[in-house]
Amino acid sequence: MATRVNTAIRRLANDEPVFYIGSHAGAELTFDAGVGMAETWADYINIGMEHGPLDLAGLDQFMKGMASVRTPTPAVLVELPFEARNVEIVHANAWQIRQLLTLGVHGFMLCHAERPEPVAAVVEAMRYTFRGGTRGSGGQGAAAAIWGVSPSEYLELADLWPMTPSGELLLGLKIENRRALENAFETTAVPGVAFAEWGPADMSMSHGLRGTPEDFRRPEMQAARQRVFDACKSAGIAFLDGCTEDNLAAKLNDGVRISPGTPGLRELADRLAAERL
Repeated sequence: MATRVNTAIRRLANDEPVFYIGSHAGAELTFDAGVGMAETWADYINIGMEHGPLDLAGLDQFMKGMASVRTPTPAVLVELPFEARNVEIVHANAWQIRQLLTLGVHGFMLCHAERPEPVAAVVEAMRYTFRGGTRGSGGQGAAAAIWGVSPSEYLELADLWPMTPSGELLLGLKIENRRALENAFETTAVPGVAFAEWGPADMSMSHGLRGTPEDFRRPEMQAARQRVFDACKSAGIAFLDGCTEDNLAAKLNDGVRISPGTPGLRELADRLAAERL
């Protein structure tokens, strides 16, 4: 294809900021909601299934609603319900990855990514067997219809970026507890990972706090953020962090590349980029 299926990847590849919408729970997963989201301004839509329900039927209708308006649809990343605490958990839940990818989603956020081995197991589950993964044939036709490509094209495009430069799937990590923080440099370096965040609320709770904004400003929390940020820089992947209109310029200058957003933040980012030209 001449253009990217996944707009978020196009922007990351050009070192441009990526903004997403969608929370950790409460997504309206209906055909009509998909129709309404088809022309979103956002670079990707986050669907929270760690805390929200694993609603495969609802997500199927949501994706089909978007595809009824346009293909490729906006990119959709799902927060996986299981955690990357060990390989056994990933292997037991890899069916979720297969079924979600068949619905046409464009990647995942992996929560509590504690060690490199389970992260590598998720990468393996996302990749087709002809690329050394464990994903088999059968779902490519359904996913291809959402992406607006042929099944054979989907087989070539459905791989992880930036490991495969032409890939259209994203994998992000939440380095969001003390065990994950200890292994941050090794985990973010797993081939196939595209970005990571420090999960301030869960990171705070793992330090015995309550996950409030006041907690995030504590020295130990800022040290945790810096360690994850440094790990992302070392691995050459993007860092996700919340931005506001007041701090957007400083955070983008520092190297943040992914943030939850609003149309106002997108407009401000575009103005800042124009000023630099």
